Amino acid sequence: MLADLFSERFRAPVECAIEVRGRPITSLYPFLREARVEMSRDRVGVATLVFDTRRDESGRWTVQDAEVLAPWEPILIEARFGQRTEEVLRGFVREVRADYPEDMGTARVTVSCQDESLAMDREHVRRVWGAEVPTSDGVLLAEIAARHGLAVDPTSGAGLSGLVVPQDSSDIRFLRARAEANGYELLVRGGVIYFGPMRLDAEPQPTIRVYAGLDTHCRALSVTTDGHRPNTVAVDLAPLSGAEPRRQEVTPDLPLLGTRQAHGGREGRDFTWLLTREGAVDEEELLARARRKVNDFSLRVRAEGELDGTAYGHVLKVGQPVGVDGVGEWLGGIYYVDAVTHVFSHEGYRQGLRLLRNAYGDNLGGGALNVLGGLL
Repeated sequence: MLADLFSERFRAPVECAIEVRGRPITSLYPFLREARVEMSRDRVGVATLVFDTRRDESGRWTVQDAEVLAPWEPILIEARFGQRTEEVLRGFVREVRADYPEDMGTARVTVSCQDESLAMDREHVRRVWGAEVPTSDGVLLAEIAARHGLAVDPTSGAGLSGLVVPQDSSDIRFLRARAEANGYELLVRGGVIYFGPMRLDAEPQPTIRVYAGLDTHCRALSVTTDGHRPNTVAVDLAPLSGAEPRRQEVTPDLPLLGTRQAHGGREGRDFTWLLTREGAVDEEELLARARRKVNDFSLRVRAEGELDGTAYGHVLKVGQPVGVDGVGEWLGGIYYVDAVTHVFSHEGYRQGLRLLRNAYGDNLGGGALNVLGGLL
């Protein structure tokens, strides 16, 4: 184990590996200026590839006339760490733009890509799910996923049952609405759909090290704690009798990513946010929405920064926990990955990150690593 610790410092530079229709774009790599991939829990995954392009003696352009990168071609972007690769984005080419400025030497081709959810946003579906027999979110999720050749993550939530629910939108927009109704996350990654609650108790990704000497992963990190976020969310439910609605307060139920809860106020200064009832939303759905809202509010500790992707040696995944070491006892510990921007360029591999946390207190253990790293 000690040998592994020191060998991490001598990693080879990370390469950006791109495949179209399962074939590497080998001939185009020399012209790739930058590959940028933006992944987020609440937005589609997108990629932007910028190529230099040159015209030869016959008038053909190296990139666009190769006709490798064209709209709707399936594309896979990976990070190659020596002999090991990790997926960054899988999806489709959405748009190709060729720019021919006055200076021919600065001609560019920009390729915009989107994750697999793009194919789920092309057909408007009108249907009433459960019209004959009430159904469940699990059933409609499985059917929609199968229609698009996707698998359902086995750790997904069961969702609501006894449903008679209309769909009047594309499949991906409908699933987003169902995820919101359940207080769930919806992630389409690597041929798999995850439809379920935040996975704060999942196995953490490799720890991000700050100020760890030669073992440092993080180029910069800023951590903010927000005291003006509600501690509870209140909802008005239909009255059991009489004319007055019943008000119910909902509190967070997420596992703590630390040793003590990051509370938003002192005793006697609790902050409650009232959730507006939306049309004919039933009580179970209303409470699920309130739970998601208060859980989001509870993530009052936020970190933003940038990783050296070569030093870190992994693709940081959104919607999963990760440890942060070297920022002290109060702010160090497990965080939840909210968004990551991957950038491959002549400067190397960088990962811009946004992390969330609902607690204070270092819960990583084994803090001696940073002490050792700082001395080397």
